[in-house]
Amino acid sequence: MTVPLASAHAAAPTPPGPGLALGSASASGLATAGESTPAAALGTRLVHAGRDPAKYHGFVNTPLFRASTVLSPTVGDLLGRTQPYVYGRRGTPTSEALEQAVCELEGGAGAVLCPSGLSACTLALLSCLSPGDHLLVTDAVYGPVRHACEGVLRRLGVEVSYFPPGIGAGLVHWLRPNTRALYLESPGSLSMEVQDVPALAAIAHQHGVTVLADSSWATPLFFQAHARGVDLSIQAGTKYLSGHADGMLGTVSASAAAWPALKSLHGDLGLCVGADDIFLALRGLRTLQVRLHQHERGALVVARWLQQQPEVARVLHPALPRSPGHELWLRDFTGSSGLFTVVLKPVPFAAVEAFLNGLRLFGLGYSWGGFESLALPLDASQGRLPQLCEPGCHCVRLHIGLEDPGDLMADLREGLDRMASVDMDSLL
Repeated sequence: MTVPLASAHAAAPTPPGPGLALGSASASGLATAGESTPAAALGTRLVHAGRDPAKYHGFVNTPLFRASTVLSPTVGDLLGRTQPYVYGRRGTPTSEALEQAVCELEGGAGAVLCPSGLSACTLALLSCLSPGDHLLVTDAVYGPVRHACEGVLRRLGVEVSYFPPGIGAGLVHWLRPNTRALYLESPGSLSMEVQDVPALAAIAHQHGVTVLADSSWATPLFFQAHARGVDLSIQAGTKYLSGHADGMLGTVSASAAAWPALKSLHGDLGLCVGADDIFLALRGLRTLQVRLHQHERGALVVARWLQQQPEVARVLHPALPRSPGHELWLRDFTGSSGLFTVVLKPVPFAAVEAFLNGLRLFGLGYSWGGFESLALPLDASQGRLPQLCEPGCHCVRLHIGLEDPGDLMADLREGLDRMASVDMDSLL
């Protein structure tokens, strides 16, 4: 079963990005932007970015280098660091291939890899903050990032404030003389609220504030963060970039102004990613476009169907007209992905458990972005959900995988029937 995508999103032009640049290896082991060549379509860049078969005897994929020590031919070469690679932690051809590809797709001046999405978030924050600084964070932020702000950053002497994601021009009233960074996440975790990234970034830049954004939900395919004013664009590569629920990875792409500090701190902290996870991300990258479009199509079918079910109070999905920030999504995004939140009408939690426990095609688990569908019960008191839900409602986050939407809807309908059949009187 398929459904036409929103006409505004289908017709939206692809934001400008860098031209396709192949085989421009960086001697530092970290990607930097090279000279542009005539721009290629995004799907073409996904297939070719970071690859140079001529360097590896014609083999299509960059080989997997598991490495720590790199030998030098002479003492002069060793001490002078004359070789492209000097130590496994500082980069290999495998890590460099992914860094170059991420830099190409994001349109940044440089990109680094991190062991997880959360480590990418914290690295980006630490690269632009010092003791005594003030950080502004969207109140719709990913829970573990909020935890890091409340723990690590406050312990380091950084002040943190959380602003409503729909604040728009009102952000200026939240700025302080010591505000140094603005952290966005659009759409926001759980509540799926879309923020006016270009407007918020413009205000921030007028006051010398660095702009960070986690846009893992859309990826660079559907949202070009740097083109919208973001200085540090963060991706949880564990999700759609890897795409198969078997790799852990984070990426940070930086503007020219933010790149030196990011690159330096990344090296100082000794951050690196295992070669196998990098290789899996490179493999996933090549099919990202076709997978993401399939996630989008399936999710829209299921989300629209759920809106019609009597047990559902609301569906929070940026591509749906009644979802918060939908007009901003139409303006700034060129597509949507497979993750959204379902608000159920008030029932006891035992009824929600009955709904979820019997699902056949939806796994119960954390993360998202893989080929499989997932369901996760949410605490309706978390983050921004209380502002969007009626009292007594329970929320479920769904990730729509690559299964047939008809089968997924049948599975969900059976679950909703189980939920409705729970003996309410016995639960009182």
